[in-house]
Amino acid sequence: MFTGLIQQIGKWQSLTRVAGGWSVVVAHAPWADGALLLGESVAVQGACLTVARIGTGTFHADLLDETLARTALSALATGAAVNLERALRPTDRLGGHMVAGHVDETGCLALREARGRDWRLRVRLSAEAARQTVRKGSIALDGISLTVADLGDDWVEVHVIPHTWQVTSLSERNVGDPMNVETDILGKYVARLLGQVQPDGLTMAKLAQAGFLG
Repeated sequence: MFTGLIQQIGKWQSLTRVAGGWSVVVAHAPWADGALLLGESVAVQGACLTVARIGTGTFHADLLDETLARTALSALATGAAVNLERALRPTDRLGGHMVAGHVDETGCLALREARGRDWRLRVRLSAEAARQTVRKGSIALDGISLTVADLGDDWVEVHVIPHTWQVTSLSERNVGDPMNVETDILGKYVARLLGQVQPDGLTMAKLAQAGFLG
């Protein structure tokens, strides 16, 4: 589990085919809370990866074909900035929201607009992901915990403050770029319990039938 609060920006060094799988090397600065440990989890652009080998200022991780197919990792160029976050500890502050590090799908950045000192981003995604999202709820984009400012049937908008813009890889994203999308886990459970969403949407009767209302 993660919080979606990025701890540092790393560098995507290489992605190579190895023995029927994939191996990635990520460069990083020293960690404030101690060196990485073999086997621990690190979220890279929102995708939970296991540290398989440790180098000097780098770590190696193995990737499945499924991971590359579902995420935007394969689109990263050598030297690209990547958001890094170590796994959440029970004693950590939960400043963002509960992020599993299991990317649901790849969205597409459709709008990048300066709003004074802030930035407005619109990301196109599937109708299914949009249904699992609510205004003022949380969504993880490239591993960053963000608040949904607005949404439609196949898009969400977020507003990004200067600090987040400066300490994440968002400033490198341009219109048309793919982005890793993970919707709030609570939205997924509600959608699963309710089954297929009908055109009339969520109703009080449906919530009561699913056991959400007393």
